[in-house]
Amino acid sequence: MSLLTVKHLTKSYKAGKLAVNNLSFELEKGECLGLVGESGCGKSTLARCLLRIELIDSGTILINNQAIEQLNEKQLHPYRRKIQIVFQNPSAALNPKLKIKDSLIDAYSQYKNDLKLVYFSYTSKDAYVKQLLEAVELPSELANRYPHELSGGQRQRVNIARAVSIEPELIVLDEPTASLDVISQGAVLNLLTELRECLHLSYLFISHDLAAVNQMSQRIMVMKEGKLIDQFSRNQLFAEERHPYTKELISFFR
Repeated sequence: MSLLTVKHLTKSYKAGKLAVNNLSFELEKGECLGLVGESGCGKSTLARCLLRIELIDSGTILINNQAIEQLNEKQLHPYRRKIQIVFQNPSAALNPKLKIKDSLIDAYSQYKNDLKLVYFSYTSKDAYVKQLLEAVELPSELANRYPHELSGGQRQRVNIARAVSIEPELIVLDEPTASLDVISQGAVLNLLTELRECLHLSYLFISHDLAAVNQMSQRIMVMKEGKLIDQFSRNQLFAEERHPYTKELISFFR
């Protein structure tokens, strides 16, 4: 069953350049759909459009068959809970003036009247934060620290914990390991896989790293210059009919 459906999405900027050009795809419930492409191809613009951080020029974005591109902020509120995002830079995504526990409680505070938690429970702020930290394999004593007191890998785990805290249906992962060292990258990818299975999440995994996308995803899309130029299941990655640009990416992957 389709969780996210995108039809003919187009987004341009003032200079007239099409950042996303007539893009269509579907993301099924429970799957990780990978999106790979070089820097500047429009991947992050697409992510911001899906989150309604940016408005689209034309096209349709449907969540559970409900079009959201024309909704006002009040109408959009319940859908913002269903889609969360993990950004590339974990430091920029956290308020440096807030302790970790306060960052983790923020989303719950916004949506608590609408939430029916299944995997986590809220009996107290401290207990809730402890559950979230345990879910991303961080010690509970980090709750009282500030972001600058954590490593890059720990900060990204906090961002992941914040994203899953309100049990969304879909998480957009926008280059979530790009700023991490190799060891931290592997650990975070394994964690994301475990969380998807345990919490029954769906992912749109965006990266320029084909190896990471291949590890994480059941299906893969390839984007170039604002367009989707190839779509295939993971077991078709090395098939002869792949687009020449996909083959070029594969040559680096191998």
